[in-house]
Amino acid sequence: MLTNYVYKLRPNVTQTNKMGGWLDMLRSTYNWSLADRIAQYNQQFIQGDYCDIRTRGEACPITCFVSKNGASGEPWKDAKKDLDGKTKNPRRSAGDIQITALPELKKARPWFGEIDSTVLQQNVKRLDTAYKNFFEGRGFPKFKNRSNFTSFTYQMGVKIQGNKVYLPKLGWMRFFNSRLIPDGFTLKAATIRKRQDGWYVSVKIEDKSIPDYVSKPLDEVKSVLGCDLGITKLVHLSDRYQIDNPKFSTDKKAKRTLKIRQRRVSRKVKGSKNRKKAANKLGRFHKKITDKRTAYQWSVANKIVSRKVDAIALEDLNISGMLKRCKVKVDENTGRFLNNGQSTKKGLNRAISDASWCELILKIEYLAVKQGKVVIKINPKHSSQECRICGHIDKSNRGGEKFICTQCGYHEHADIGAAKTIRDRGLEIVRGDSAKLAASQQNAQKMSQCGLGVSPAFCNWRITTLYEQTW
Repeated sequence: MLTNYVYKLRPNVTQTNKMGGWLDMLRSTYNWSLADRIAQYNQQFIQGDYCDIRTRGEACPITCFVSKNGASGEPWKDAKKDLDGKTKNPRRSAGDIQITALPELKKARPWFGEIDSTVLQQNVKRLDTAYKNFFEGRGFPKFKNRSNFTSFTYQMGVKIQGNKVYLPKLGWMRFFNSRLIPDGFTLKAATIRKRQDGWYVSVKIEDKSIPDYVSKPLDEVKSVLGCDLGITKLVHLSDRYQIDNPKFSTDKKAKRTLKIRQRRVSRKVKGSKNRKKAANKLGRFHKKITDKRTAYQWSVANKIVSRKVDAIALEDLNISGMLKRCKVKVDENTGRFLNNGQSTKKGLNRAISDASWCELILKIEYLAVKQGKVVIKINPKHSSQECRICGHIDKSNRGGEKFICTQCGYHEHADIGAAKTIRDRGLEIVRGDSAKLAASQQNAQKMSQCGLGVSPAFCNWRITTLYEQTW
């Protein structure tokens, strides 16, 4: 079993300066490697046989080197040989080409020899991971700056003794041993990360004698808990339990503090030490908000996962699409820009970002796997506008937190009803369409018994219709 522990480091001044210099050098290496791959791709696939389109100069070993594998360097291996003693010459990948060129980089620039070799290699593999994510449908790798390149990784050579950790080329370093590593776990890797209030180390530990967590198969799922994410309340559960949303960065006090500290940064001279001090103070406040939100989300995720259910149904939200700007509206006659509601949506975007639904979903998935429970992603389309009795979908069904069906008169709390709809859709995935029929029968019987605006004849008609649709 693999797991990660995070500790705060206590480096001395020399170690702090050295790690800061490493980040600068590793960032330049990362950016150079990315630029090299982009240039080689352009020469191979866009420019074709030419090394310069403007002069029509053909690419040849005399004029320029064009690698057919996406990076500058030797694309063939000469070390491996077959049984007959002949050289195999397998083709290298772009990452292997750039890793093989690292010794030459150290000869040309001796100051790179201060960095541990595994750290340099992991820096190139980090770029390989970014390309792999791109080919799986995520964004193209971007050039890094000081704000988004703040970590490096050791693959071997790290030791821990008590409250001290040994990092190659940096030496022994003290840290706050806030969580003891269990017996039997071995250290596999360590990532050093710079944050606003200091340096942190994330250690990856493994114990092969402990099996990995295994989720329960769908065939054994008997009960499902539906979760509807919101802003007024962070989570609405299908058992009518609601979890508050503290709004860590959008409440009145936090907004005022952020505004004042950001204004102090803007008033300072660019490049001055006072501006750096003000920016550091602003960053520490942002980190404080992040730490509060993270701790609260772990508590919320634990509350949800600890329920006595076999599966948890969550909304499959397109959060990046929800945060997009409104489309521009232009008057056809005058050409003037019209009000498109973006100023109003700005507050909604901030509230969605503050709620951090994506991070909460990841924490729920992590804890659910540890407890052997299943997480089901549900399409949330019309979940808060669909009547759970008659199935009528209408935007006017919902008014704020109230839900009143315009066709049958069924009324309920809108978000709790949406959580129940998500639960029923999860049951449909687990058991098939018969779950929807059973849920509708149960709801219709409750409505007819309570007399909440639905006649028994209508309930029987709805049950018969669903039965016919099912078969």
